[in-house]
Amino acid sequence: MNIQRILQFFCLIGLLSCCSGQPQTLVPSSEVVPMRSQPVFVVNHGRHTGLIVPGAIMHEALPELAQRFNSPAYYEIGWGDRDFYQAQEVTSGLTLQALFWSKGAVLHVVALFEHPEQHFAGEPVVSTCLSRNELISLQSFLVSSFSRTATDSIIALGPGNYYGDSAFYRGEGHYYILNTCNNWTAKALKSSGVKIQPFFKFTAGSIMNFLEKHRRPCTG
Repeated sequence: MNIQRILQFFCLIGLLSCCSGQPQTLVPSSEVVPMRSQPVFVVNHGRHTGLIVPGAIMHEALPELAQRFNSPAYYEIGWGDRDFYQAQEVTSGLTLQALFWSKGAVLHVVALFEHPEQHFAGEPVVSTCLSRNELISLQSFLVSSFSRTATDSIIALGPGNYYGDSAFYRGEGHYYILNTCNNWTAKALKSSGVKIQPFFKFTAGSIMNFLEKHRRPCTG
């Protein structure tokens, strides 16, 4: 590969980063003394991670979820490629499409009626605690991850096909090799004030290892 082709490759990657990095991370409002009393969780499913948040913060911003899922205590939310995530059978063609020419994104939302560590017994689950402003910032990031209709409603795509009471919703952004499901989880954590660099978090293990080392205890 000559120098010109290398430069073209990196220009293409830069263009993709600018166009496909949605949803963007947010910054929590500053607090003099943050009182971190609200735990959130990340579960490791092997190749991808799911973010687990209190049901109340989602119901407050998206009442459609409360109506659909009967107000569970928690939600697990994951973001990914539209076709790959919803596929009944994963193929090499779908994998390549997701990595290089995704047709859109979806959110997989699962209702949890018990504590995450009980619901996902046997799977790695790590928690960290947030302050009120950090939780509000995370809520805003999650809301911005849902696509909307002209009348500002979120767009349901059908039932989930993995486990529990779940559903798919149309998501913002495009999945690709530098903007994956695990990058999305890292962006959610960064939006809640965790000092993580989403660009380098491509694997589930990298996120879990970081959170294990930098988890914040509850202080209030």
